[in-house]
Amino acid sequence: MERQPRRRRRPALSCLECRRRKIKCNRNEPCSHCVAAKLQCTFKVYRDEHTARHETSRGNSWRDASNSAAHASTPSTQVSQVGSIKPIAEHNIFVPNPHVAESNSSSTAVPSEQNDTPGTLGVSGVQPTLRPHDVEPGLMGVLAQIPEKPTAASPMPIHSLSDSGQDILARRLKLKGSETVLNKTRILGWSLRIGRAKEFTPIVECYIAAVGTTKGNLPSDPELAALYTRIWSLLQKCKTLARGTKVTRPSRWLSSPEFDLAPPSREVADEMATSYFRSFESTYRILHEPSFWSDYERFWDNPESVTTALRLKILIVIGIGSVITEKGEKDAGLRSMAQHWIYAAQSWLAGPLEKDRLNVSGVQIYCLTLLARQIFSVGGDLVWVSAGSLINTAMQIGLHRDPKNLPTMPIFQAELRRRLWATVLEMALQSSLDSAMPPRISFDDFDTEAPSNINDDEIDESTTILMSHPRSTYTSTSMQLILVDMFPTRLRILQILNGLNSELSYLDALALSSEITDNYRARSTFMKENEKAGATPFRRNLLDYLVRRFLIPLHYPFADEARTNPLFYYSLKVTLDSAIAMITPEKDEAFTRLLAIGGGMFREGIRYALSIIPRELVAQIETQRNDGMLGRNNQYIQLLKQHVKDLIAFSVERIRQGETNVKGPMCLSMIMGQVESMEEDTPPNLSIARNAKESLELCYDILRKRAGITSSPNVDTTEPSPTGMGDIQENFELDVDLDWEFFLPDGGLS
Repeated sequence: MERQPRRRRRPALSCLECRRRKIKCNRNEPCSHCVAAKLQCTFKVYRDEHTARHETSRGNSWRDASNSAAHASTPSTQVSQVGSIKPIAEHNIFVPNPHVAESNSSSTAVPSEQNDTPGTLGVSGVQPTLRPHDVEPGLMGVLAQIPEKPTAASPMPIHSLSDSGQDILARRLKLKGSETVLNKTRILGWSLRIGRAKEFTPIVECYIAAVGTTKGNLPSDPELAALYTRIWSLLQKCKTLARGTKVTRPSRWLSSPEFDLAPPSREVADEMATSYFRSFESTYRILHEPSFWSDYERFWDNPESVTTALRLKILIVIGIGSVITEKGEKDAGLRSMAQHWIYAAQSWLAGPLEKDRLNVSGVQIYCLTLLARQIFSVGGDLVWVSAGSLINTAMQIGLHRDPKNLPTMPIFQAELRRRLWATVLEMALQSSLDSAMPPRISFDDFDTEAPSNINDDEIDESTTILMSHPRSTYTSTSMQLILVDMFPTRLRILQILNGLNSELSYLDALALSSEITDNYRARSTFMKENEKAGATPFRRNLLDYLVRRFLIPLHYPFADEARTNPLFYYSLKVTLDSAIAMITPEKDEAFTRLLAIGGGMFREGIRYALSIIPRELVAQIETQRNDGMLGRNNQYIQLLKQHVKDLIAFSVERIRQGETNVKGPMCLSMIMGQVESMEEDTPPNLSIARNAKESLELCYDILRKRAGITSSPNVDTTEPSPTGMGDIQENFELDVDLDWEFFLPDGGLS
């Protein structure tokens, strides 16, 4: 018997502020107490939630989920009457007494009304509905204690206060006009912008000094001059080796290559294909497993008789599955074969005006190819461009229309189309986040309903009646439905972050963040309870990764403000916790292999961590040094140090696995050198340069072994001499795999 939701026997009639202050409300709009205190007066409207909680065989349409939220006012609108909207940087905030914050953190929170209907697609909607009283009671308590203006009897604070705490929450940050960074030929993604921080200035100065050695600009210190010269020499050698590893890529060939589409042995193929269905298919529902295995057997029975589409589908599934297996990790030949299969699939999809690609099977191959490209770093950071083509292809075959609005088709085909459309939207969403570009989709563009909560073995081409399980039952579609539930909120985040003239208020950020965390927290418990049913650690890690990374760019604009304004500390904590969580997932060897090998969105999460954690370490040491507390309380700093050391080891492992970004471990090592000099109160240049040289020597040795080179590391390679700082990006362009931008201010050195 389904547990009935708890209901209030008698709705509260007082306004939220009077309830919080526990005083009698006269129920006027606004009430007298709120007028006297100059507060926003808000009444909560109660409804019969039980009548709204019904479960259907499928979720409501995505359009219904969007429309139900579109009429709700945004938090920033609800508090905008308190004061004018001004840039947050224009206001100096009086720092509240920490004891006041502690006393208010225990105040009673007013529960926010949430709609967590099991059968709906995130009915909480695109527009957040949290009010100031619903957000972080401790934070609101602090804000309530901040006076709007200092009284004559009270001492003047160091920084004059021009607005109340609610004005601060309503303040909007303009995101795009000043934040768009065009580097080389592309706009930088969020992970690269986040790293542009003043804390990394000594690192950039060391790099500039190393570049200057090619023009004879040497420091007076002989040891430092030798280190800078060696750093630049090693960077050039690594560049040469990195370019050499890319010469054999099919995309570099002028003529159309003949791809080898021969599969590995049956034993290896079986293991890899099984691995795929145990991992990625849980979140990206692309294939119907029983149908795939039937086609798979037909392929092995008579390989020459199958179509090119089926051959490519099977080979890419094998390739993706090889990434997370121990055998695939050690077999470089299999990885090379998989990369050629990806190129072959991409070439097949790009065939000139071939209509046989415009079907469900073609969209399945497209989705598999985009996923494989990110895993194997085959143009993984350009997936947003291809995702737009994927959306167009899916729409061309009608996936954006619910099957009930199309000519009659079998239930099996209808359900497969709903799953595939949800996967297309998820890929568009993730690629939009990575590229900092618009998601190219809105709720006005489709009416396809959510997939049913069923297992693959419960439906086939002969199915005539579909019985969907309640959402409390774990099935092979459960994880996709969790992503679907959070799609509206994540889409709204991207529309704000990547919109042309978007603005983001702190209250909006808190509300959107709360939508995600509250929704995911409940689902996280559900997944852990169903580990034996199929919610394995890999699947939980992947789902966590796909959801959590949206919180970092959402909160980062305010996290940056938190270093001078403690009211935004929550955003700083969210970004740091999320970055640490992404590099310390639940223990699972397969997922660890994925992070060590994967590109695209899997590398973007690592970039977030590369920027956020080291910056926090440097900032904490700088703060303790300025306060005279350095060395007294090392527990937190030691924890951050360990995370940075783990990142260094992880970055080096990525190079062993095929990455060419030697600057990642180099920069992290330089930061550790900077930290050591700060703790010892010595000039940072020498320590930073030593660490950079040692890191580059290690990376160069790894690249040489990968390339099969046995010559001495002291043998110089051809080193182009840049004629000026403006030539650094042109003459030192290793390609998109070798990014320096995430540690550079203003997106470049020119």
